[in-house]
Amino acid sequence: MKTLKLLTLVTLSSLAYACSHSSGNENAVIESNEISVKVHELKVEEVSQPIHTSGQFTTNDETFLSFKMGGIVDKIFVNEGDRIQKGQLLATLNLTEIDAQVSQAKLEFEKAKRNYDRVSNLFKDSVATLEQFQNSKTSLDIATQQVETARFNRSYSEIRALAHGHVLRKMASEGQVIAAGTPVLQTNGSKENDWVLKVGISDRDWSRTQLGDHASVSIDALSGETFLAKVVQKSSGADLYSGAFSVELRLSGKLPKVMASGLFGKAVITPSFTQKVWALPYDALLDGDSQHGFVFVTNDSKTVQKRQVTITSIGKDKVTISKGLEDSKYVIVAGSAYLRDNSPIRIVEQTMNKANSVSMK
Repeated sequence: MKTLKLLTLVTLSSLAYACSHSSGNENAVIESNEISVKVHELKVEEVSQPIHTSGQFTTNDETFLSFKMGGIVDKIFVNEGDRIQKGQLLATLNLTEIDAQVSQAKLEFEKAKRNYDRVSNLFKDSVATLEQFQNSKTSLDIATQQVETARFNRSYSEIRALAHGHVLRKMASEGQVIAAGTPVLQTNGSKENDWVLKVGISDRDWSRTQLGDHASVSIDALSGETFLAKVVQKSSGADLYSGAFSVELRLSGKLPKVMASGLFGKAVITPSFTQKVWALPYDALLDGDSQHGFVFVTNDSKTVQKRQVTITSIGKDKVTISKGLEDSKYVIVAGSAYLRDNSPIRIVEQTMNKANSVSMK
C-alpha cells in the first residue's frame, strides 16, 4: 500500500514538472517571435523648404540686331565687349543694290506722275474716259508707295544701337552675304540694377515659387560673394529642350561692382509657400528612390504596418516626408530589416526630434 502511494506521488510530481516546463517553453516561443526595434516619435512640422538651383546672368533688354534687307555686309564698326551709345551706328550693308532699287522706284514714280498729268488734262477736255483717269491715278499711288518702301528698306540697311549698353556677340563678318533678319550683333542695355539671374527649376519647385519670394545668390567669379535677390518672373510653360521651368531673380540691396552677361550664379530660393512634413532619420527609409519609399510604423507599440511615403528631400542624415505618415505615431528606425506587415515588436529604444524645426541643406 505504501509502495502504491509512493508511485502515485512520483507520477504526479513528474506531470506537474512537465506541465510547468511546457508552459515556460511556450512563453519563450512567444517572446522570441517579438522583434526588438528602435522607434522614432513622429512630429508634423510646417517648413519652407529651400530650392537650390543655378543659372546665368543676363538683362531683360538683350537684343539680336539684324538688317531688314538681305545683302552683303559692308562694315561692322564694333567688336564684342565694346560699350555702345543709343543711336550709334554699328553696321551697314553694301548699298549698291539697295540704292539701285530706290532709284528704280523714283523713276517709276516720275513715269506714273507724267502719265497722270497727261490723262488728267485729257479728261478735263473730255478726250480721256473716267476709267483711264482713275487708272492713271491708281498707278501714281502705287508708284508713290513703292518709293516709300524702297526708302524704308534703305533706312534699315544699317544697324544702330537701341540703348546704352554693350556688344555681347558678333555673329557676322564684313563681306559676308546674309539673308534678311539674320542676326548680326547681340547687345544688352546697361540700366542700373537691370541684371537678372535666369535659373531652371522642376515643376514641383515651380508650383511652390511665388513672385516676390526672397533668394540668396552667390557668384563664383566674384569669389563666391553672396547677394540678396527676389523672384521677379516665372515662366508659364516648360522649356521644350530641358523640360525645366524658367524663373528670373533680380538682385536687390548690395550689388556687384562688375557684371557681365553669362556669369554663372548659384541661387537658394526661400518660397513663402509652406507645407506639412515629417523629418525622419535616414535609417527609417526602405527601398527609397528620389520620390517614394517605404517605412514601418506603429501606433500600439506592439505590431507594425508598412507604409508607402512621398519623399520631399533627402539630406545628409535626414529624409523629409510630405505624405504617407498621417495618423501614425512612431516610425521604426532600427530592426526593420526583419519586419513584415503586422509583425509583433518589442521597443527597446525611443527617440524624438531634438528641435521643433527641420534643418535642410
